[in-house]
Amino acid sequence: MGIQYDDFLDESYAPGDADLLCTFRLAPGEGMSLEAAAARVASESSNGTWAALDVESDISRLSAMAYDLERETNTVRVAYPPELFEPGSLPQILSCIAGNIMGMKAVDTIRLVDCEWPESVVSGFPGPGFGPAVKSEFLDATDRPALATVPKPKVGLPTSEHVRVAREAWLGGVDLLKDDENLTDQAFNPFRERVVDSFAARDEVQDETGERKDYLVNVTAETTEMLERVDFVHEQGGSFVMVDIITCGWSALQTVRERCEELGLAIHAHRAMHAAFDRLPHHGVSMRVLAQWARLAGVDHLHTGTAGFGKLENEDTAGINEWLRSDLYGMKEVLPTASGGLHPGVVPQVLDALGPELIVQAGGGIHGHPDGTRAGAMALRQSVEAWQEGVSLEEYAKSHPELRVAVEKWGSESPR
Repeated sequence: MGIQYDDFLDESYAPGDADLLCTFRLAPGEGMSLEAAAARVASESSNGTWAALDVESDISRLSAMAYDLERETNTVRVAYPPELFEPGSLPQILSCIAGNIMGMKAVDTIRLVDCEWPESVVSGFPGPGFGPAVKSEFLDATDRPALATVPKPKVGLPTSEHVRVAREAWLGGVDLLKDDENLTDQAFNPFRERVVDSFAARDEVQDETGERKDYLVNVTAETTEMLERVDFVHEQGGSFVMVDIITCGWSALQTVRERCEELGLAIHAHRAMHAAFDRLPHHGVSMRVLAQWARLAGVDHLHTGTAGFGKLENEDTAGINEWLRSDLYGMKEVLPTASGGLHPGVVPQVLDALGPELIVQAGGGIHGHPDGTRAGAMALRQSVEAWQEGVSLEEYAKSHPELRVAVEKWGSESPR
């Protein structure tokens, strides 16, 4: 039978419970109506083509269907039958719903805004191994945000200095040391040396403070090398690995997730490169959808922004975090991470906007403290305590000199 573009548009279509539903916002190409562009999106992302074909089998049941057009906003919904997808293959799904359609002449721009995932697709994925439970299973942060820091400058420190800064931050009250997304295995700070020395310092600090501490080790690399690094972190007594999930790729992330399941490790997901997909509001893939893919693949924490109180572009951080905590057929939740330009003076605003079920990460807002890293970590912890007690920072700072110095230096403004 011949399949034409019109076969991929039915505004009266009622999606089935098993369909994957994707919302796109698009600008039709020159001379193209919204209806025609919508039909081509559904066609190109499933089983259509530009030429009329003589196909003996009836494959219409495998066709995507554009069915809900909002003409004022150029928003289109497309339903995909689950048979189109290989179970558990995130790359294959993305090649469909975010593949060739991003470059078609039929659209000037197109943005994948949101997805509604059916159980038929979700069931093929493991989801997080731990999610928010890491705060109590691996750390002593059950009733508050977990606190993390990246030594600054974020790259360039030799191993000895990196470890010294880590020790000071842990002693000041930070729960987690974190590698920068750029720091992997460079000559100035080799991976294995850094991991061994950092965990040795961690163990000493745990004995001294009585609090559990850990390290988000960046294992990002070629996939085989990543697995070797995951194994090494486990051997050294770590409970977490960090992966730059977008730059290393979804297939690699899924492979790391399998290894972490075997070893009992949690995955901290850094989103470096996300803005290449989501910064332009009219094209690409939204951060909300990137976060959905990350949850399916099985990350435990994900950087989702600061609700505009840090140095990065404002985005729907609260909405993304809500989705990461939503019920998804029993799949575990993801613990959001707020990071990027945070310091003690803005922490209450972040917690007001996003709640305490977070990892709060500060870099310069700790290490730039006039009295050093330990005082900066103490000030960050004190800012959380003030928020928990419902006391203003100014009032709490009267009896907490580390916080007072931080507030005097940075106030309550976010950097750019």
